[in-house]
Amino acid sequence: MTNIPFGLLRREAVVGPERLLALGDAVFSIAMTLLALEITVAEGLPDDEVPHAVREAVPMIGAYLLSFAVIGALWLAQHALFRSIKTVDRWLLYLYFALLAVVAALPFPTRLISEYGDTATATACYGAAITLAIALVCGMYLRLLANPASAVPDTSPAVLREAVRRGVLLVLVFASSVPVAFFSPSLAKYWWLLAIPARLLFRGSPDTAGVPAGEAR
Repeated sequence: MTNIPFGLLRREAVVGPERLLALGDAVFSIAMTLLALEITVAEGLPDDEVPHAVREAVPMIGAYLLSFAVIGALWLAQHALFRSIKTVDRWLLYLYFALLAVVAALPFPTRLISEYGDTATATACYGAAITLAIALVCGMYLRLLANPASAVPDTSPAVLREAVRRGVLLVLVFASSVPVAFFSPSLAKYWWLLAIPARLLFRGSPDTAGVPAGEAR
């Protein structure tokens, strides 16, 4: 049998949680920076055309603020998650790399929604990207429940289950916005606001904070 590089078929990955989290922090910070680079106006404009160019940039600024908040929430969520991880097995590694891939790609749906925000396709793509990111964080919590040996010794299964419940509810909010977008892109954007009561529904003590808000525990 051919040897698989990096030992990815081993029960535990060859990298520790701290180093993996450091990689994640770098990916999140780069993604946030790339969001800002999408905010541009044409160069060499006459003075009387500058106000119009700034107004044209407002959708880009709105999309930037939205995605910055989303990435910030996911960043907090990953730190809350990693406080429960003692060792990284291969499935946690796969799920986390998939999460980082989605986060790194978020500037693309952000650009779509800033330039074509009135279209169903752009709105649905953005909602689907957020759905996938939250689902991957939720999947990592499920993996900790399935493999308690990967969790820190004092991690309560009840905390992990509550994080999963919150994650599933948020996944339902953003996933259901995708078909809504094909009915009304504007309604789909307002639909995302349901994430606020969805978070509050499972809001408990700091020790039960979950996905994707990532409140400190």
